[in-house]
Amino acid sequence: MTFSRDSYRTVVVGAGIVGLFTAYHLARAGGGPVLVVDRGFLSGGGSGRNGGGVRQQWETRGTVRLARESVEAYRRFGIEFGFNIWFRQTGYLFLAENESELARLRNVHAVVASEGLASHVLDAAGVARLVEGIAPGATVGGTYLRTDGTLYPFPVVWGVYEAARSLGVEVALGVEALGVEVRDGRVAGLITSKGPVATPTVVNAAGGWSGDFSRRSGLDVPNVATRHEILASEAMKPFLDPMVVRASDGLYFSQSMRGEVIGGLSLPHRPGTSRGPTSSPAFLIAMARALVGLLPRLGAVGVLRAWSGYYDDTPDGFPVVGEDPRLPGFVHGNGFGGHGFMLAPATSRRIAGAVLGQPTDLDPAQFSPSRFLAPASPSTPERLQLG
Repeated sequence: MTFSRDSYRTVVVGAGIVGLFTAYHLARAGGGPVLVVDRGFLSGGGSGRNGGGVRQQWETRGTVRLARESVEAYRRFGIEFGFNIWFRQTGYLFLAENESELARLRNVHAVVASEGLASHVLDAAGVARLVEGIAPGATVGGTYLRTDGTLYPFPVVWGVYEAARSLGVEVALGVEALGVEVRDGRVAGLITSKGPVATPTVVNAAGGWSGDFSRRSGLDVPNVATRHEILASEAMKPFLDPMVVRASDGLYFSQSMRGEVIGGLSLPHRPGTSRGPTSSPAFLIAMARALVGLLPRLGAVGVLRAWSGYYDDTPDGFPVVGEDPRLPGFVHGNGFGGHGFMLAPATSRRIAGAVLGQPTDLDPAQFSPSRFLAPASPSTPERLQLG
């Protein structure tokens, strides 16, 4: 038998970091029994395919506040979960190639600084002091926040997975969620590839597959899965502290503790998950040109591996958090773009709160699923969806 019970108080779809954190918070709050199902293996989705960046530089206050809370949670992670996640707060450096981009980053700086974070605006000389060997004329300046950083994703996933299981959460891998059963206008169960499961609450935390699952459940949602590619170089002597992000093309990269340069670049791909998370020669060429153009010293460095994963994008750049008003019992925890890992500790608390019927401090115009049913969009969308 795949499941140990016939019914659960909550079933979470997706065993990535958002889904596992949500299950963990539910179990801690006495909200069990909880079942988590995932179509693949642990870390098989975006939670095992990201660059490990965790930043608090965002365009909107609501996202900055969630990110700041998440950074504090990751600082405490080793104490709470007993896993070393190698969280290094060596900063995020956003680069501008021209004055227009720098003006945009100044606006980001103003929001971040107004939230009490020590953001700095740098000129080209300031950037050169942070990044050894940057090409002359490659940037006019940027913004830098020292308390941003990077972590190693896998022990985060393992740590939350083990903690959730120790609290009685059941995790079933290799089980695909096919849709929900509806009775009297609300969720009554989950339909899976291994049979039905009775539950009054289903949490959609399926990452890049969230839109597909919502639509299978009869809900029209705007989530779009977009493929993003990433690579890792051979190891080099340490020379780079911050994560570097270029606003114009979405180039981002950092250097790991093993000396690898790890990063990605935004390229157009056909939306959807049908082609799978593959990597392409076009990406390798574009990424190599971008990196060497910015840091000529990387010209002779070899690429060890490349891979891809899915962003779960929404039209306004904000996650979707909360119960869907069209289908009571269907709770969204998705739409994070490529930043579910960054925001998971904070947002998963709100997702669990929605399951438990608790009030939320999130602005419904920015985060609620009902915002897509209203005629007006948020006045300030979150567009810093890179790195």
